[in-house]
Amino acid sequence: MQKPLVDIVAIVISKPLLIGIYKNGKLIEKIEKEGMTSDVLPSLFDEILQKYEINSIIYSKGPGSFMAIKLAYVFFKTFEVAKKIKLLAADGFYFNKNMPIKAVGNSYFVKKEGIITLKKELEEGTFELPTELKITDFSEETEPLYILKAV
Repeated sequence: MQKPLVDIVAIVISKPLLIGIYKNGKLIEKIEKEGMTSDVLPSLFDEILQKYEINSIIYSKGPGSFMAIKLAYVFFKTFEVAKKIKLLAADGFYFNKNMPIKAVGNSYFVKKEGIITLKKELEEGTFELPTELKITDFSEETEPLYILKAV
């Protein structure tokens, strides 16, 4: 029996890690998983690959957890190269209605007029998977969006 062809959305910049599975642009399965990105991603994708054939992976490329972004990028880039699965990305603000994203301590990333800055003591937005997937919303520029504070 042939596995269904799906697109995957992975929001890796916050906890819990969110994975959406989309068939014909519609969200058919949502997975939330707590834990370290390095532990969670391989086991989740092992389960996903047993049930589905992946057409594309879309991930949140930052800003957020530096280590989670780095690990996710290497993991998904490997899929792109080894399995010829298309990799796309969006910044995290796409998935949280442009609300602040937790940085370090009491700092938050904020995006205004396309510019990302750090602000203090804000209320963090929550991340949500889109119910419908528009591939044209996502970029082929998949390199991580690292924003580190100056030392």
